[in-house]
Amino acid sequence: MHRHKYKGRKFGRETDQRLALTRGLMCALIKNQSITTTLARAKEIRRGLEKLITRARKGGLANRRLIIARLNDLESATILMDIIAPQITRDSGYLRIEHAGFRRGDNSEMGTISFVDEIDYEFENSNSDKTAEKAVVNKEASANDTKSEKVAKKEDK
Repeated sequence: MHRHKYKGRKFGRETDQRLALTRGLMCALIKNQSITTTLARAKEIRRGLEKLITRARKGGLANRRLIIARLNDLESATILMDIIAPQITRDSGYLRIEHAGFRRGDNSEMGTISFVDEIDYEFENSNSDKTAEKAVVNKEASANDTKSEKVAKKEDK
């Protein structure tokens, strides 16, 4: 039997374990900007993550929801959509894989996968911090208003 029309690597794992592995690696790459893993894993997550980055660059609610579903991590999806995607200027080839030698224990080939463009993680945080502060102030104000309304109602009775 031949492997025609079979896509992807198995990694010697069952489907749910393989999905969890790739999701975890993609989230780690989004959060840390660079990770070192086996070369086969790096090549596999590049396939999936480049498609997600393209979707993030297009924007929109449907693409945001799809990215959240694929990554299964709201924080990573938010970082990808709001911080990384606006800073990427190229049309494709967002990630690079560099050979990193061989692992000491089993001699498997290692690779470092990282973004080609330099990503500034402080890019959007300054704006989001201000909006978060406003949201906290608004919540406190509305909480105080509801408390004063309750007190006023009790006094009226």
